[in-house]
Order: sequence, then C-alpha cells, then structure tokens
Amino acid sequence: MEQEKEQEKNFYTLIVFSENFAGLLNQVTAVFTRRQVNIESLNVSASSIRRVHKYTITCWSTEEQIQIITKQIEKRIDVLQAHYFTDDEVFIQEVALYKLATPKVLENPDISKAVRKHGAQIMEVNPTYTVVCKAGMTEEIMSLYFTLNDYQCVLQYVRSGRIAITRSCTEYLDEFLEERRRSYEELQARKGEA
Repeated sequence: MEQEKEQEKNFYTLIVFSENFAGLLNQVTAVFTRRQVNIESLNVSASSIRRVHKYTITCWSTEEQIQIITKQIEKRIDVLQAHYFTDDEVFIQEVALYKLATPKVLENPDISKAVRKHGAQIMEVNPTYTVVCKAGMTEEIMSLYFTLNDYQCVLQYVRSGRIAITRSCTEYLDEFLEERRRSYEELQARKGEA
C-alpha cells in the first residue's frame, strides 16, 4: 500500500500570485509543512503586475494533495491566486553559477570545451577563479556540474529555484483581476444609483 502511494506522486509546479506583505512566505510554506510535503525549489520575485509578487514552488505530491495545498494557499488573505501545473503545462528554466579554479581551466582546454558544449557562458575570468553561468533544465545544469566536477576544478556551485510561465495564451491572474475590476465598477455604479 505504501509503495502505491509513492507511485502516485508527480512533480508539480505551483504558481502563486500575492500582494507583497511581510510574513506571507512563512504562511505559504507552513501549508506544505502541515501536509508533510517537501518543497523542492522556491522562487519569489516581482511579477509583471505592479505590487504583485509571483511565487514558483515545486514539489513531489499526489494530485489530491496538491489540490488541497493550492486551495489552502488561496485562502490566505494576501494571496490573489494559486494554480498548480505539471511540466508539460509550463515553460520552465533554472540558472546555475559555477566558480572554477582559473589555473585548472587554463591548464586543461577540455574544461573550456565542456563549458561551450553545454551552452554555458563564461561571465568573469580573473587569476583566481572563473565564473560560468548556465541556464536550462535541471538535467542540463547537473550534467555540466558533473562534467566540471570530474575535472576537479569546481570551487563553488549554486542553482536557482525554478522559474515558470504557463503555456496558456492568457495569464490566469489577468482574467482574475479583470473580473475583480468589473465587479468593483458594477458595485460603484449601484452605489451611484442609490
């Protein structure tokens, strides 16, 4: 029975739009904690809409569990909207930075070839270290890391959380905000008539 539950889990990307108030991140992550669902990655940034922030959260979960989590997050006062997606419903990207030992990079041309082969960019070179940047999917980023690590030249490595946009032609939040605007205008019109 326990094995069946493991097989039902899928990787989901949850996108949450909220107003930018202190403490909301803690409330959102608490929903996952209460459900004992581990967050794999978390990215928070300003969205294209002024004063609205976008949280991109990934986790392994059952569909039933992610539906409950999404509803509980949407109940938060400062949350405007929350939706969950599978990988085929969103465009996704991550970014990684690799700090490499410059002396090793200079003595072994295969390291530079590996960087180019993986489509990464060299951002800075100085006598001590070389910084490389790679954008892509987790597998591509990790592939470059393992390749560079084999050359024993990696001094530091960091990978961002996932960022994502939907494949839909319209933004769900745009529809939601337009509906709220119409409701507000109708309410104001009714008040004006009274």
